[in-house]
Amino acid sequence: MQPRLRLVNRGEIALGPGKADLLEALARTGSLAQAAREMEMSYMRAWSLVRTMNVAFRRPLVTMRRGGQGRGGAALTPTGERVLAHYRKMQQRSLRAVAEEVTALRRLLR
Repeated sequence: MQPRLRLVNRGEIALGPGKADLLEALARTGSLAQAAREMEMSYMRAWSLVRTMNVAFRRPLVTMRRGGQGRGGAALTPTGERVLAHYRKMQQRSLRAVAEEVTALRRLLR
């Protein structure tokens, strides 16, 4: 079972599974370009997702440093780290909440 929770704000998806994965990749790599490559998406798509998240929350989730190879980079802000932690906790709790039904459904599968 894969929960696909989405936080919607003013008609936009402020945070969902793909954006959370992007935040994790950014935290791990320190680079928007590298995170985008790992997720097999274009740099522009990754930049667009970051921009959407940064606008949706009161404080930015990601900071960017321009500069190209070796000089630029991206990092989660403390708010970004908290948002990601809350989202992952929501996913874990949702799995626990439906565990009994998932087990029952699995018994009905081939």
